[in-house]
Formats: sequence, C-alpha cells, structure tokens
Amino acid sequence: MNWWFVFKFNTGTAPGCAGTAARVCRFGGAVQEADKFSQQFVFASNKSPVLREGGGCVGNTTEDPVGATFDQIYNGQYFYVVWNDQFHGRPIANRSGSAGHSKGILAWDESGNGVVMQVTTPSWPGSGSVAHPRQGDGNTLGCIENNNVLVSQHFFALRLKKDALAIMLKALINANVVTNATKPELVRNGGPAEIQTLVGQLGSAAKSTTPTIDKLPGGVTVISKPSGLHVPPWQMTSALLGGAPLRAATWWLQPLIPTTTATTPIGCWSPTLGTPGPVEIATSGTWDNKRIGLKGSPSPQGNHAKIGVSRGKKPLAIFADLNQQGALSGGPSECDSSQNGRGGLFFVLSNKKLAASVGALITGETAPAP
Repeated sequence: MNWWFVFKFNTGTAPGCAGTAARVCRFGGAVQEADKFSQQFVFASNKSPVLREGGGCVGNTTEDPVGATFDQIYNGQYFYVVWNDQFHGRPIANRSGSAGHSKGILAWDESGNGVVMQVTTPSWPGSGSVAHPRQGDGNTLGCIENNNVLVSQHFFALRLKKDALAIMLKALINANVVTNATKPELVRNGGPAEIQTLVGQLGSAAKSTTPTIDKLPGGVTVISKPSGLHVPPWQMTSALLGGAPLRAATWWLQPLIPTTTATTPIGCWSPTLGTPGPVEIATSGTWDNKRIGLKGSPSPQGNHAKIGVSRGKKPLAIFADLNQQGALSGGPSECDSSQNGRGGLFFVLSNKKLAASVGALITGETAPAP
C-alpha cells in the first residue's frame, strides 16, 4: 500500500477489542488492566479508500495497519527518527511552549526509501528499534503507563522515496518537532548524505515563521506550520488550500477556537497566508448509526484524533497534528496561546471516496460560530 489511515474509537463508542481478541504487548510493556480502553478501529488505504472495520486490537498484531507497519520498523534494520511532545520522561521529558505539537515515526533504508507514520498517541511509540528497547515503560500501543487508548486517536502512514523523505524531514524541521539525536531509542541516522544532514537539524528550536506546502506521492500534500507563525491552525490550512471550507474534529478544549464563517474576523493572522474559508468544528460524529463523541474530553467519549475534510467542490481528507485551540484575535499573549504558538503537520489527501467516508465519520453536531 502507498498509504493507509486508521481511526481508533473511544471507549464510549467501542470498548475493548473487536470480537474475542485479547491484548498482547508485542513490543514491550504490560497490559493496563485497571484502565478502560478501546482498540477497535476502522481503516482505509489507497487500495480501498472507504473506511471499514478492522479486527482484533489495533497496534497489537502484525495484521492490522498500525501493528504491521510498526513491526517492520521496530524489528527491521532501518534508520529512523521518533518524535513526540509527550514522552513522559521515557526517554525524554514532555515539551510544551513553542515545541512542535506533533507525534510520529519516520524510517528509511540505505537508499533513502522509507515510510512516515503520523500518530496522535501521547507516549507512543517510544523507541524505533528492538535493539534499543524503551526503558521504564512499554512500547506497545495500550501497554504503557499513560493510557493513550481511552479516547479516540488516529494514525496515518505514507510510503516515501528519497526525494519525498527529504521533503518530510524539512517539514519536520519547520514544525519544530520534539526528538533527541543523543537517544538511540529516538534517532538512528544514516543513508544518503543529504538525508543525514537534514536529520542532524532536528531537535533544535526552529525560528521559522513561514509555513511550507509540498506535494508527496499518492496525491498527498504535506503542510508544515512553524511555531513562530501565531495563527489558528485549521484556518491557516484552509487559506493555504485556496480558502477551502473545512470541517475538523480535534481535541477541542479550552482555549476553544469556535466554528468560523467566511466573514468571522481573525486578528491573529498573517496576510501572506491569503484568506481562509469557513471552518466548522465537529463535536460529534457517526459510525454504524452510533454517535461518536468528538470533543476534547479525557472521558470515554473524548477525541484526540485530528482529522478533517473539505466542504467544497474539491474532495480532501486531512490528517493533522494540531487542535483547534488558541485564539482568533487578541494581543500577543492570546495570539501565541496553545496551538496557535506551536508547530505541526497536516497531510492532505485528494481522494473523493476517502473524503466522503471520513466526512461521514465526523458528521454530527457542530460547535456554534461566535
């Protein structure tokens, strides 16, 4: 497959695993029996872009997309970078402020061919290789001390060739992602010289105020928001997509960015971005005639995925790092608050069937405009 997407349900929608499957800690850790969990999921790929239910426990098998992809990386002989702003000290401390609000793993071979996997799960993964096992915690989804399977999460993976790998690394640098090259769990550098040079630039505080937007394989575009660009993130994405009207479901908690219309004033803005279209905030969705909670609540109905679709003529599905938290207007302290002042990525797929399927998943209640 060239790409795949997984949406993991929250516990209130689909508790436990599908069928009679039992959780295992294939990549280390211990089953967290005391915590409520959901590892049921739906998925799509370039071969079958309409969402359908998966079996078993996502991330716990070598058959589901998340587990199979991570198994190939973790038990392979690849170079890699792991980044996450919420490692919980294992192996590095959490980062906030201007650090990138981004999580994932990038892996490649000697030629520079590889894969990127975007995740929204705090504290997972915490190592990219079985040769450097994570110390003090597990490295299997749902088998770590910090419960990252209570609320909804999403995962997106894309196959890359060397040129696309270089584009991805530049996007990660611009987004100021959190990693540490001195930790072998997080970085194993190698491959083509230009790739090694880019990897060496990760982990330092990027000073950029300019977003990037680049084409990747399979009809995918990657947008990188720098921490220094203090604007509401999904309005930025709409503007960079030519003012496309969007609907987004994210971790929606204070400080809330409300639904905006085409005429909503946005003072936290850069004229270089152009004009954003309307951005709806989805607060609930639907799967199999069942309501899905999509607010950012640390409860069984909470949602920590960051997904969206376009509402215009061009069908787009969007998988992101950033929530609709921050401010539309105000002084410097308001405009750089929360996600306005953090970096992150947006993967944009131009695929009619996928966009319709993700759109149906997040169809439901909508937060009001101011």
